[in-house]
Amino acid sequence: MSRPYRAGWLLLLVLSAAHGAEPGQQTELSSAKQAPATVQKTSNPADARASLRIIALAPHIVELLYTIGAGAQIIGTTEYADYPAAANDIPRVGSYAGLQIEKILQMKPDLIIAWRSGNPVTDLERLQQYHLNVVYSDVTRLDDVASALRNFGRLTGHEASAEQHALAYEQELQRLRATFAKRTPVRVFYELWSRPLTTVAANAWPQQQLTLCGADNPFAQLNQDYPGVGLEQVIVSMPEVIIQPSHQGNNSIDADAVNWQRWRTIPAVKNGYIIHPDADKLHRMTPRALDEIGLLCEQIDHAR
Repeated sequence: MSRPYRAGWLLLLVLSAAHGAEPGQQTELSSAKQAPATVQKTSNPADARASLRIIALAPHIVELLYTIGAGAQIIGTTEYADYPAAANDIPRVGSYAGLQIEKILQMKPDLIIAWRSGNPVTDLERLQQYHLNVVYSDVTRLDDVASALRNFGRLTGHEASAEQHALAYEQELQRLRATFAKRTPVRVFYELWSRPLTTVAANAWPQQQLTLCGADNPFAQLNQDYPGVGLEQVIVSMPEVIIQPSHQGNNSIDADAVNWQRWRTIPAVKNGYIIHPDADKLHRMTPRALDEIGLLCEQIDHAR
């Protein structure tokens, strides 16, 4: 992927690690006043909720709304909201670096769905000061995607569709876990970023995927979700698989990505197990991630 795109998403991942929920803490769609995580059933009829004008402040929020059939209600979003294709036509009201508060006010949304870990805190506070209806989507675990779908369904009056997609997601997630999680571990190094060399660990979104695939990340126990590591540390760990995510799965990686072919003694290099999954799917908290996770698990499985 392009360096600006990847840098932006790496920043969001790091922000999520720094500000996201602790394990077990529920944050999904809590209100600006720290209401309980689960959205209460609304008395508004479904047809009224289906006409709400929504600003969705993250790409994964846009994609989840389209998934349940509420995409047409989105009147504004942020940069990199590019799936499905129709999302490219939604007016932009900011990026991970900042929100256009005045533009948002002019659009007079009925509902703003924000990403606490991916939107600037000061901008979110300003929106609350204007008494706008703001709720938060903070997906931090693989299981949270199904909860987000259901909560978005309640918000928009698309409960039936949301439930259908949530169940399908849960069933596929369970299938992948049952298939791969307890297989013979394979040592895997995940190259999230090359300069500085950065990997995944702890509760990071990609680390959860590695765990699901039965992969053994030698850096998993580090106390940061996205730690920097030394090249020598990676070489000494002798990974059997090296993962270099690519943009849209086209095997196009950054020009400054590590050229692992220089170290032919690394098992992953010697045996040809350097893989390039689609970062756009893996790093976005939506049902599409499971398709790419399944492919990732199969590729890791080939190294067993």
